[in-house]
Amino acid sequence: MPVAAMDELLRVAASWGLKLNQRQLEQFARYSAELRAWNTRVNLTSITDDHEIVTRHFLDSLRCALSWGDTPSSLIDVGSGAGFPGLPLKILRPELRITLVESVAKKAAFLQHIVAMLDLHDVTVAAARVEAVGRDPQHREQYDVVTARAVAELATLAEYCLPLCRIGGRVLAPKGSDIDDEIARARVAIARLGGQLIDVEPVEIPGVEPRTLVVIAKIAPTPAVYPRAVGIPAKRPIR
Repeated sequence: MPVAAMDELLRVAASWGLKLNQRQLEQFARYSAELRAWNTRVNLTSITDDHEIVTRHFLDSLRCALSWGDTPSSLIDVGSGAGFPGLPLKILRPELRITLVESVAKKAAFLQHIVAMLDLHDVTVAAARVEAVGRDPQHREQYDVVTARAVAELATLAEYCLPLCRIGGRVLAPKGSDIDDEIARARVAIARLGGQLIDVEPVEIPGVEPRTLVVIAKIAPTPAVYPRAVGIPAKRPIR
């Protein structure tokens, strides 16, 4: 990774109160290099410029750490893709136990590869649909933090994520800037699934258009009927 991109990662993270040591910076540099190498044969991301990988992937992911409340011990990343935001948060907090949910086999293979290459421990890659993971007692309501980026509209996302979140935990969903209508459409789903919208935070990253982070608290158990069967939450969102 070019020095300028590395410096920006370090500088912006520090401005948020997030300190990165030399080992962590080296992990991010290796992550960027492997992402670009694998992307030549597996469609992982449309972002291949070093600087944009830092701003649009690494920093956008790390911003979630400002909003997860009490220091979490566990995190599950839904629709992880190339590992965002889950893996940058794992690099930031190596003690986190994390699960990466990714149903596309080639993307799951990349996640397994990068976890091994970066020598990350207590990371599980679940190559499965999130609806199935949400019904598995090993995962259901077991996580302090649930993250999901660029996966679905908020009403559908709530049905994917809230069944995985423990009571007292949080769902963090990075979104674009214009989300008022999406939030309005999701309010019934969030409440029915045991959640409460607590904030829509502005996210400012140098050189990136304004974004937001939707923060949902888990305040009650999710009814046993949710999540519904594979594909149903996207086809028929709760209204």
